[in-house]
Amino acid sequence: QVQLVESGGGLVQPGGSLRLSCAASGLILETYHITWFRRAPGKEREKVSCFRSSGTTTYYADSVKGRFTISRDNANNTVYLQMDSLKGEDTAVYFCAASKWNYCEDNAQQYRYWGQGTQVTVSS
Repeated sequence: QVQLVESGGGLVQPGGSLRLSCAASGLILETYHITWFRRAPGKEREKVSCFRSSGTTTYYADSVKGRFTISRDNANNTVYLQMDSLKGEDTAVYFCAASKWNYCEDNAQQYRYWGQGTQVTVSS
C-alpha cells in the first residue's frame, strides 16, 4: 500500500539546522513530483519546495530560498529537505506530497498522496 512518512522534525534554536525525510513505500519517487508544504497554527498552508520527477527542476519559496535545499536519494526512495539558518517563522508542521502528473501545484487537492506531517519548532 502506498505510504509517505515524514521524519526528522524536532526542537531547534534559531540559526540551527534540521534535515527532514520523506520516505516512500508502494511507489517509486522517481516517477512522482514531490512537494514540501508547511502549515503553522492559524495560518494557511504554504508551498515550501518542489522536486520534479525527472530531477531537472527545483523550486523554493522566497521565504526559504538560500536556506533550504531539496534532494532525492533514489537508492533509499527518499526525498530530503535540508533546513539551515532556521528562524522562528519556520515553525510549522511540514508535509510531503506526491503528484503523478503536475509539478509544483499550489492547490493541495491536486496531490494524490500525503504524509502525516512532522513538527518543526524553532525557539530559543
